[in-house]
Amino acid sequence: MNLVTDLAIIMMAAGVFTVISKALKQPLILGYIIAGFLVGPHLGLFPVGMESVEQWSEIGIIFLLFALGLEFSFKKLIKVGSSALITAGVKCIGMFAVGLLLGNLLGWTTMESVFLGGLLSMSSTTIIIKAYDEMGLKNRPHSTLLFGSLVFEDLIAVLLMVLLSTMAVSNKFAGGEMMLALGKLAFFMVLWFVVGIYLIPLILKWAHRFLNDEIILILGIGLCLLMVVVAESVGFSSALGAFVMGSILAETIEGERIEHLIGGIKDLFGAVFFVSVGMMVDPKVIGEYWLVIIIVTIVAMLGILVFSTSGALLTGQGLKNSLHVGFSLAQLGEFAFIIAGLGCSLGVMRDFIYPVIIAVSVITTFTTPYMIKAADPVSDWLCRKLPAKLVARLEPTNDANKKDSAAAKNEWNRLIKQFFIRILVFGVLLIGLLLLSKYYLEGWILKIFPSWNEPLRCWVAAIVTVVAMLPFLIGMVTNGTAANESAKLLIKEKSNNKWGIMSLQIFRVVLAAFVGVIPFFIHLNLDYWAILVLIAFAIGVYYIAQRHLVKLSFIEDTFSANLNEKEKQERAAKPVTTSLQDKLADYDVHIEGVEVSPAFEYVGKTLREMPFRHVSGVNVIEIMRGKHCIRVPRGDEKIYPHDILLAVGSSAQIAEFRRIIEENTVSEADYVPEEFVVKVIDLDKKSILVGKSLRDTGMRAAGCMIVSILRENEFITNPKPDDVLNVGDRIWVAGEKQSCEWFS
Repeated sequence: MNLVTDLAIIMMAAGVFTVISKALKQPLILGYIIAGFLVGPHLGLFPVGMESVEQWSEIGIIFLLFALGLEFSFKKLIKVGSSALITAGVKCIGMFAVGLLLGNLLGWTTMESVFLGGLLSMSSTTIIIKAYDEMGLKNRPHSTLLFGSLVFEDLIAVLLMVLLSTMAVSNKFAGGEMMLALGKLAFFMVLWFVVGIYLIPLILKWAHRFLNDEIILILGIGLCLLMVVVAESVGFSSALGAFVMGSILAETIEGERIEHLIGGIKDLFGAVFFVSVGMMVDPKVIGEYWLVIIIVTIVAMLGILVFSTSGALLTGQGLKNSLHVGFSLAQLGEFAFIIAGLGCSLGVMRDFIYPVIIAVSVITTFTTPYMIKAADPVSDWLCRKLPAKLVARLEPTNDANKKDSAAAKNEWNRLIKQFFIRILVFGVLLIGLLLLSKYYLEGWILKIFPSWNEPLRCWVAAIVTVVAMLPFLIGMVTNGTAANESAKLLIKEKSNNKWGIMSLQIFRVVLAAFVGVIPFFIHLNLDYWAILVLIAFAIGVYYIAQRHLVKLSFIEDTFSANLNEKEKQERAAKPVTTSLQDKLADYDVHIEGVEVSPAFEYVGKTLREMPFRHVSGVNVIEIMRGKHCIRVPRGDEKIYPHDILLAVGSSAQIAEFRRIIEENTVSEADYVPEEFVVKVIDLDKKSILVGKSLRDTGMRAAGCMIVSILRENEFITNPKPDDVLNVGDRIWVAGEKQSCEWFS
């Protein structure tokens, strides 16, 4: 019962203090941490056992990282581009160096300083996105760069967790071990992602007609926990496994549905995790190390501000946008807790550091909204004080944009990128098959055919492995559609380009031949000269049979279809939105969908009568009315409750559009609906209703109606409009209270 008792205390404390945080307009995470501090074992107010709390906390981390993975997308890493990568990279590298230096100045050990640098590099994705949503800043020009940087930071945090764990276990900075750990991580992430994208959508499509919300939720959690087990079995953390499965499911057509269904569970266990974080705060430690807390807080906020702003400036974002990014990122997030907890659990950080980091995170979380609001006045002040030439130089230029556009269209870059991606993906799959073959295949053959001698088993194992590898070997040496198009354009542009393309192809064929003969080496222990002969034979067979070679592309085609199915459905469901986003992605043009509330003052009026166009400047390009879609509506189109208006405009225009909607909508707090009642009225000779038909009473116009009549022994439900009311009738009148009382 200790688990249940502790969970009850945790949830009650979380519930009370989140209400208080909401009332004070503070982040909920702050309420969770304060709740954990008050019910934790250090104050002794409640009998909470830390062992059970740690168990709940571990489960909380799993679901928190799973939900974060569902919001993450490897495609986003490509779409946000190099600007977000540079911004996140400059910030993380800079803060890592600052943390390393600060730890040494504070007299901490080298490993403690390394962990300090790692956790100071991480801002809070959850807090920033929530703050931007509540403050209506999601469509500001800098928001794309900001959110893209957070995506890269999440990936960097996952890499840091693995690398720091390796360093902590070995307790030394061995470059070989670090590269081995990084290579192992890259191998398994690519393997899991490719296999997951291939298999999971096929399973979901096969079972689609049986899937309801309950089954989807259970299946999603089951896959998450399965990947947790797999990750732990190969030496990674449970958090990494949960994150990877979330990112795989995010690319499937059911990703958004699973994210929506998992939301409540994420909130539940996220609360448990952050409350458990607060329980680790020792007031004695806070009192003893208050100066360290202040120093780390100031260094963290100023360091993140400087490096984030510098990274954004390097990408040509301009002074104002760069300052907004820097001010928004100036806090520590949930990964700081996880990295600090990792260091304590591995025994490389002293216990007092964890509550110090939590205290710093609480302070920076509290200051986040104020830092975001301070970006505008600070940027305006700097623009006034700095030389005009310097400010103009910092602004992005058209020439830089043209260079970026030209680089993006470089066919050589495109071809080489496709070339190495194919080698990486198919190479990982082939290595996975080789590992399975080496460690398991001969044992399986021995169990199935115990009478076979060893040479026969080895030859069969080698041949079976090569046959299994054949589709992937063919995939490695062939080009995808994009690579073929690039190659044709390059040869058409300049005939000498064929020699460079041919060199890449020869390298790929030799590599595939080498990988293809490895099964004979590991199972038959052939001499090196025999391996060379086999490689030459494989290359010869390829060049002889390449014209007649049947490309086994069904695996690749299925993978590509699964990977792009989500975007394909989005394009079909939202053709207008996706088309505009694709064509105008590099400009300050945004699309905003707003649902019309029944309390909107302009309900029932036409678009021409509304102040959207002449006040905000936006264009309403689409109206969604249930399943009915009105594209490019006319000015005389009326707006009804729950219509979804799709508006297009600049950031400033969209912000003004939202302001108009909000200012002309009665808030729920101010809207008090008329009380609905049912009155029983006995009609006598003096009643004004006697002798009138229901139609002539005018009740409906007054906001009420007669639902039943008791006439002698006859009870009439929903009487007809022509029914006449008589003396002695008992009627039931339903409607607004004031009208019913007047008629009674």
